Amino acid sequence: MTFIIGEPCIDVLDKSCMDICPMDCIYTGLRKNYINPVECIDCSACADVCPVDAIFPASRAVTEEQRAFADDSDLFFDSILSGREEPLGSIGGSAKVGDIGADTPLVAGHPKVVS
Repeated sequence: MTFIIGEPCIDVLDKSCMDICPMDCIYTGLRKNYINPVECIDCSACADVCPVDAIFPASRAVTEEQRAFADDSDLFFDSILSGREEPLGSIGGSAKVGDIGADTPLVAGHPKVVS
């Protein structure tokens, strides 16, 4: 099992989940954070501190939207994102690459949150 960051994180990008993650497996896209399913150790620390309740276990992805974000999380690491030459994959920690500056088509196409 791994954890997924869903729709409530889009355009919020609070990084308290990153600060507490013992594996440094949460990566920042342009509009949303993503948890690397290979690097995640399922500790749930990130879910406990998320201020918008965007993080949930993949095994509990029951709605269509939750399943879409579970699939989308895999795509973030396994596909070539806009402006990148190769998939991100599993590199052993987000600190090694910093902000990615790109999102998956699902997140990039999501309507902007208007404040």
